[in-house]
Amino acid sequence: MAWKLGTAVAVALTLAGVASSALPEQAASRAAWRAQYRPPEAIPFPEDNPYTRAKAELGQRLFFDPVLSGDRSRSCASCHRPDLAWADGRPRAESRHGGDLDLHTPSLINVAWHEGPYGWDGKFPDLDAVPFGPITASANMNLSEAEAVRRLMADPDYATAFAAAFPDPEVTRERIGAALSTFQRLIVARPGPFDRWIAGDEAAVGEAAKRGFDLFNGRANCAACHGGWSFTDGSFHDIGVGRAGDIGRGRFKPNSTALQYAFKTPTLRSVSQRGSFMHDGSLKDLGAVIDLYDRGGIDRPSRSREIRPLGLTAAEKADLVAFLETLTGGPADAATLAGDLGEAPPRP
Repeated sequence: MAWKLGTAVAVALTLAGVASSALPEQAASRAAWRAQYRPPEAIPFPEDNPYTRAKAELGQRLFFDPVLSGDRSRSCASCHRPDLAWADGRPRAESRHGGDLDLHTPSLINVAWHEGPYGWDGKFPDLDAVPFGPITASANMNLSEAEAVRRLMADPDYATAFAAAFPDPEVTRERIGAALSTFQRLIVARPGPFDRWIAGDEAAVGEAAKRGFDLFNGRANCAACHGGWSFTDGSFHDIGVGRAGDIGRGRFKPNSTALQYAFKTPTLRSVSQRGSFMHDGSLKDLGAVIDLYDRGGIDRPSRSREIRPLGLTAAEKADLVAFLETLTGGPADAATLAGDLGEAPPRP
């Protein structure tokens, strides 16, 4: 099932007017690559959890309400802040005790298009299953499933909201997850300079960013994992980063060499707003990320075949950063998103 994004987002790609500085063969490659980044026409919703406004409004309320934490001090939005590209800007998520959790907070932008399983190591089978991971984690929100259900059932306003979103007012773990995932699917990338360029506005990005786009899709091979409108393949790869024993997807696939040290490919949308990078927050900025890929990361049997030393020049690295900075769109906040919950399509 899909929900229309509208013509403001589903723009036609204009292939004319490729940068005049590019050679003919470069222009042809660039035009072909640009065709792969056209925006989608709809937000996908699963058949067993279709979109309704009541469910989206319930999910939004649950997302920002600290009622789902043991001491009522944290909410989903504590780590997934709209003003920080739906992440938290920290190397790793903050523990409720004041220290750090093990993992970097992933952005929720375009999560509707991400393929399951979810989580850095794929421990969640689908998006509905994700919320109770942090909710029940003792170092995070620290609330049992039974207490979460009890609290919501005891609140007359929530009872009314659940009755509007589902066939009856019963509160269950599954319904909490379904409401939250419905809301999260509405977190769509706001158009940035890159999207205006893809739509045909040649002046939307500079020449450095265009060269960076060529590198991204060409010799640097970034698009092998970060391709398409959402800039992720939704899969798991060892890119040559991480500590010994920090094996990611390998925890669940011990017999797969390729999945040892493999973590889920994150979206690059609004990447310049997200602070530190990688599943463990170990790289402090985009320059450090590009340096990792340039040297090829840790050479080990599980390292992806797409990862290899690149030999980039300083100028090429700067071009890649310039391109990545064009992927940041307009600001999103709770008030903006609230206006997207109706039957009209959201305006990214």
